[in-house]
Amino acid sequence: MIAKASKQVPHFQAIRSGVPYSSLDVAEVRDVRTGEILAEVSQVNAGVPRRDLLLSNRGKAKPRTFFNGLTAKELVEKTKQAGEIYLNGEIEIEGYGAQDSQAYIELLSGSTGLPKSLCLLNMEKVYYVLTHVEGVIEGLSRGLDLTIFDNNEIEHLGVPVCIYPEGEELAVILPSNSPGVNALWIPAIAMKVPVILKPGREDPWTPYRLIQSMVQAGIPKEVFSFYPTDHAGSEAIVELSGRSIVFGGDATVKKYASNPNVETHGTGRSKILIGEDLIENWRDYLDVLVKSVAANGGRSCINTSCIVVPKYGDEIAQAIAEAFAKIEAKSLDDPEAGLAGFANPTMAEWIDQSIDEGLETSGAIDLTTKLRGPGTRKVELENMTYLLPTVVRCDSLEHPLGNTEFLFPYVSVVEMPQTQMIDNIGFTLVATAITNDEHWKKELLQTRHIDRLNFGPMPTCIVKWEMPHEGNLFEFLFKRRALMRA
Repeated sequence: MIAKASKQVPHFQAIRSGVPYSSLDVAEVRDVRTGEILAEVSQVNAGVPRRDLLLSNRGKAKPRTFFNGLTAKELVEKTKQAGEIYLNGEIEIEGYGAQDSQAYIELLSGSTGLPKSLCLLNMEKVYYVLTHVEGVIEGLSRGLDLTIFDNNEIEHLGVPVCIYPEGEELAVILPSNSPGVNALWIPAIAMKVPVILKPGREDPWTPYRLIQSMVQAGIPKEVFSFYPTDHAGSEAIVELSGRSIVFGGDATVKKYASNPNVETHGTGRSKILIGEDLIENWRDYLDVLVKSVAANGGRSCINTSCIVVPKYGDEIAQAIAEAFAKIEAKSLDDPEAGLAGFANPTMAEWIDQSIDEGLETSGAIDLTTKLRGPGTRKVELENMTYLLPTVVRCDSLEHPLGNTEFLFPYVSVVEMPQTQMIDNIGFTLVATAITNDEHWKKELLQTRHIDRLNFGPMPTCIVKWEMPHEGNLFEFLFKRRALMRA
């Protein structure tokens, strides 16, 4: 049972450029364990964001003017203040009253199936970006002074630099599986770009708490829009916003591949590659391998889903399986819990069946099932469905289970000569290359299909927010122009 600040169910109103909007169409957010209604969310149909954005695009309501003359430096300071409110303060939710951070974590955990320990971990990630936003922007803009967002031009390293915005606003179609992704849009506010947020179905808590924290800190409420909506509404938001970030799978990435206004965050297929020079020491890296797969419940695109080694594939897969066998589903309240339950058990069922079907193709063995026993990957605890960490030894990347990614701690282990790895691993969001081979490192540095590259035994799930992640937000939102004065 989740404690409430009042007897009423929290109600999330939509927000239209800072103005709350209640709809007769209300969706319920339920506890994944008990079915208890945790919140009601006003749903807007596609016509609402379409009308608001068309009004903006016609020049009747220029969103950038909503910053009321605040400088980028002032917005940075207010964003830092918002970080303290987000982590330690209280926000108001209609029908609920004041929500503190403990209640936020309880409700977020209840509706998403994330253990409270992982909710707190994600909260700390978001807090870091809020309180270090100046450094994040400096890293993304390659050291440009903040005044460029006030004046559109500065002199940098003796060279005139002029930028202009690619769109009036940034829309983000958020998922429910990892609240930490909200960190991606936070720097846009200090860059003076209004945001339009479409929350995930199970997580209205995080974007709403961030908006209210920023407004409390003094950022004008008009720069925020919050549209809980359906698929058609999301489509309208993406169609009419200047720039959009969308999360999804391969189909989503393919859909928007030719649209420069949309940045897609899809399947990561992140990998660890161990070079021939260090493969004899593979036992030294076992903790890095396990953490890369299992951190954050294995729900992130930066979790490792494939390990490619020149030899010892059987031994490495077996060692990982033995480590995975110690990870159990635990109560959401357990501070040691590391696995997330599925808010949608149908998804867990589909993943479990997909792996079993893949194993029917020769060339793959599920080593974790051999340790735990058949039929033990999918388990139930406290009315929730969990998938236990799984490692599959595959004979090639081309196997159906060789280079794929699932929404839980899953990894394949594939043997391949080092000389063939770069040409065969395919798109890889994050690659950790464990090697001291300088020639191979140079080849990896020149590879186009690796988005983020780590050298040395570093988990793929480590994020440096000052560096680009699936694109550079600054370069996505602004374009540089030549400017000369007579």
